[in-house]
Amino acid sequence: MENPPRPIDHCYWVLPGKLLAGEYPRNIDEPSSREKLRKLTDAGVSAFIDLTDPSATDHHLKPYADLLNGHSHQRFPIRDLSVPSSPELTKATLDAIDAHIAAGETVYVHCWGGVGRTGTVIGCWLARHHEPGQAALDRLTELWQQNPKSRSRRSPETGEQVQYVLNWNESDA
Repeated sequence: MENPPRPIDHCYWVLPGKLLAGEYPRNIDEPSSREKLRKLTDAGVSAFIDLTDPSATDHHLKPYADLLNGHSHQRFPIRDLSVPSSPELTKATLDAIDAHIAAGETVYVHCWGGVGRTGTVIGCWLARHHEPGQAALDRLTELWQQNPKSRSRRSPETGEQVQYVLNWNESDA
């Protein structure tokens, strides 16, 4: 299946029409934030999986849940440049993504830049649904090429995040 158009610049389709991954869906100013969210919801996104951690590294980000007009927002916080704090957190995040998809919703997974934490979770999702380990990372690298950030950055971003995807095993959760 061919990928639908990307609704915003810095995102990529993981599962066409069902699972989208990218950067934080809000900007500094209100009008462009509403426009960015409108583009995502116009593309069918109705569930937002937020990997930012406002208690630690992401305290500067403006919240956006109040701008969602009833669409779902769930937070599974991961510190910037890090990995999930436990296998249980990863499993809960993947379960939430899958539950929304099973309910016929389109899901948007994001952190701040949409690179490290997002890539880590998407890599684990790919490992769950396709092939684990290096095959999941290879598929993620292929999908990541849709995002213009791929020209200067890799996803996942850190060695620790890459290793987390390589080692992800659902039975550890």
